[in-house]
Amino acid sequence: MLYTTFELDVIEGVAKLTLNRPQEYNSMNRAFWQEFPLALQALDSAAEARVIVLTSTGKHFSAGMDLEIFSQPDASLFGGEAGRRAEAMRRLVLQLQDCFSLLEQIRMPVISAVQGGCIGGALDLVCAADMRYCTQDAFFTIKETELGMTADLGTLQRLPQLIPTGLARELAYTGRKMHADEALKSGLVNQVFSDSEQMMTGVMQIAKEIASRSPLAVTGCKQMINYARDHSIADSLNFMATWQAGMFQPTDMMQTFAAKMQKKAPTFDPIRPIVEAFQD
Repeated sequence: MLYTTFELDVIEGVAKLTLNRPQEYNSMNRAFWQEFPLALQALDSAAEARVIVLTSTGKHFSAGMDLEIFSQPDASLFGGEAGRRAEAMRRLVLQLQDCFSLLEQIRMPVISAVQGGCIGGALDLVCAADMRYCTQDAFFTIKETELGMTADLGTLQRLPQLIPTGLARELAYTGRKMHADEALKSGLVNQVFSDSEQMMTGVMQIAKEIASRSPLAVTGCKQMINYARDHSIADSLNFMATWQAGMFQPTDMMQTFAAKMQKKAPTFDPIRPIVEAFQD
């Protein structure tokens, strides 16, 4: 499928999704909100990719929500009976939240590579990724506060899980920029690179290493870490035992041992594609 707001290719198990509206600072227009979840669902369903890298072109990673969405809103959202208007608005916000929650729900890890500004809705996006890397000129900001609204697509829920709560509150209340060095020190990003070229070299190396591992083991790690974030230790250990009772099979371990004896890299079967129930 061809997309208008980003480019997508899959090579040797690594899917690279590149936002490609640099003249508009990769802002998220209406087409983006339609295409992005379709692309993620397609990658998850096909199971050809074992890791996804989110990147972009141009000076900034993304300026967040395209201003046309604010300046040319759907008139029906702000008219009519108050209760029904509020219900429709709530449903719209939930639909937009789901676009980024998909990053957590899909079976393969997601890496975000950020250069320049990661603003507003873009921060919602990268907070839902598994890992974040950035360039020295990168900065992150909860822009919505400055615009007079509350961020509503996941930053306020996920960012306090990634950095100290007090710092997350400061960023949310003030709307100030968090620059790369502070992002690294606080734990928002794993590593800072001098420029985009070095960042992509480093990130793709990490992605290829992930893609070389057992995809069943990797998706199990993602499932367990996400579950543990939202549940007690006791519940998480119980879920781990249940997962292991069904998913732990010796096949991939035997592949690993055999490859080591032969002094070569192991090869693993992909996880199965997702198909519609009872589809012929």
